[in-house]
Amino acid sequence: MKHIKLTILSVVLVVCFGCKNEEKPLKETTKTRIELKKKQVVYQVFTRLFGNTNTTNKPWGTLEENGVGKFNDFTDIALREIKDLGVTHIWYTGVPHHDVITDYTKYGISNDDPDIVKGRAGSPYAVKDYYNVNPDLAENVENRLQEFEALIERSHKAGLKVIIDIVPNHVARNYQSLTNPEGTTDFGAEDDTTVTYAVNNNFYYNPGEAFRVPEWKNDYQPLGGENHPLADRKFDENPAKWTGNGSRASQPDMYDWYETVKVNYGVSPDGKKDFNELPEGFDNEDYKKHFEFWKDKTVPSSWIKFKDIALYWTEKGVDGFRYDMAEMVPVEFWSYMNSHIKMKNPDAFLLAEVYNPNLYRDYIKKGKMDYLYDKVQLYDTIKHVMQGHGKTDHIPPIQEDLKDIEHHMLHFLENHDEQRIASPDFAGSAQKGMPAMVVSSTISSAPTMVYFGQEFGESGAEDLGFGDPTRTSIFDYGSVPSVVRWVNDHKFDGGKSTSEEKELRDFYKRLLNFTINSNALAGNYKDIHEYNRKNTNDYNDKVLSFVRWSDDEQLIIISNFDDETIQKFELRVPEAIINAWHLEHREYQLSDQLYNNYSTQLTIEGKEGVVNISLEPLQSVILKLKK
Repeated sequence: MKHIKLTILSVVLVVCFGCKNEEKPLKETTKTRIELKKKQVVYQVFTRLFGNTNTTNKPWGTLEENGVGKFNDFTDIALREIKDLGVTHIWYTGVPHHDVITDYTKYGISNDDPDIVKGRAGSPYAVKDYYNVNPDLAENVENRLQEFEALIERSHKAGLKVIIDIVPNHVARNYQSLTNPEGTTDFGAEDDTTVTYAVNNNFYYNPGEAFRVPEWKNDYQPLGGENHPLADRKFDENPAKWTGNGSRASQPDMYDWYETVKVNYGVSPDGKKDFNELPEGFDNEDYKKHFEFWKDKTVPSSWIKFKDIALYWTEKGVDGFRYDMAEMVPVEFWSYMNSHIKMKNPDAFLLAEVYNPNLYRDYIKKGKMDYLYDKVQLYDTIKHVMQGHGKTDHIPPIQEDLKDIEHHMLHFLENHDEQRIASPDFAGSAQKGMPAMVVSSTISSAPTMVYFGQEFGESGAEDLGFGDPTRTSIFDYGSVPSVVRWVNDHKFDGGKSTSEEKELRDFYKRLLNFTINSNALAGNYKDIHEYNRKNTNDYNDKVLSFVRWSDDEQLIIISNFDDETIQKFELRVPEAIINAWHLEHREYQLSDQLYNNYSTQLTIEGKEGVVNISLEPLQSVILKLKK
């Protein structure tokens, strides 16, 4: 395959003509949102990896051997560069204090047992103390909370909203907060451990049975087999608690979430809900009505504990939360939790993992979530297209299916759970992600999420111990090569980045900034792919096209997912769009909004428009007319 310069891979063309506030005969598939203003972009950054410039990357390496990033690595310069990439929100992943295999006993923090910790740096989703932060991330462990508060302040100064994780479904087996605010207690502190279930118990128990460490398989040993005084296949938990993924066994399997325990939300083992359910039709009520509904209701203890945690961080200036595995927690709890947050901060950004499409509308409408991952539909489909064995024909039906909630379905191509685009098990090339990124970030009004290193084409090739290559490990100490090169000894200027990395980041910067400044991308959407598949010669299932528009901006987006073939065809714009845009029978100039190096024309012929298109392999254009 020939080398393609990134500067010609994607262009955006915008049609602007003087048709303001005119009635549109085409039914809008996306409601114009004056209140939405513009699209949002979330930058997910794995906090302890971002600023670490130690390149040792020894498998199972210690903090001292492999290094660790700090809150203070996010300097004013670093945050300004992230903001200038086209980012509105930064998700600091792994902030709450979770289990780690580093000795902090001199600070009053108990050691964590390798038999119930995944990796040496630990899983950020096995939270040990919700009222403090990961000691690894602090220059001065005693002042770790103050260092994070300073990072919140710096982020806000840079114009970035701050998101952190809350993991309501489970906590670390050894949960113990050292800094509970007055009036709060640890999870499980008041539990009746003589019974399997009680509505106000925080956990489920197996009375009379002690927890047993899983049987290790496939030659796995904690810490890679290193001798450690606590790696003795023993952990004192009596009675045994149910495991985070729902396993009721006192000895969970090693593939269970054995490092965590399941939180009880007032649902009995047989599925009975011991709390009030929302009235019929209440999904159409706003968060204020939901808040009022719960004011005089008695709710389970775990609900109150997590609500208090969310409000604690809200008071400290955190602007939103990413909720892990939200569908494993009753939707009624989310109504309670999120309405309390919104009463304190109506603009809070509430993002959740929900992977069952049948539950999407409940968790958005009843649970008052702002955004859900669009994984099992858009991400999984577009991944197959990027890999070369999927058809673009499968993308438009997704938008049709989600048209009533499209704004709430956050789009991404990478996150900490997924393989890196450039990894051989995904696409093997960061360039193959470029047309997908154009589509993902422009096809709806929903926010876009980018995972740190994605903008450099990071491949996640390092084998750091517990984590698997192809994904950047969230369990081990280490560094991210492409990010290290961009950080460039904390100059944050890309001084050591390769030319390919610089070109790719430039593409992301141009595209993301375009999306957050485009009125059309917060407006209307219409598929024209199916129309062209039926009516256009040489238009195939490696190409995708759709239109976006507002009163003062009209866009046509076309992407070529084929990495070898130039696509040439006459794109046809249907009559409904011509009428909606109030176009006359003449030619309109089309001009590039990303690189300013592409121009063509839209000609109105009869009842439809025609554009001559020639797309290089992996090239995208977003077309338009200018009067």
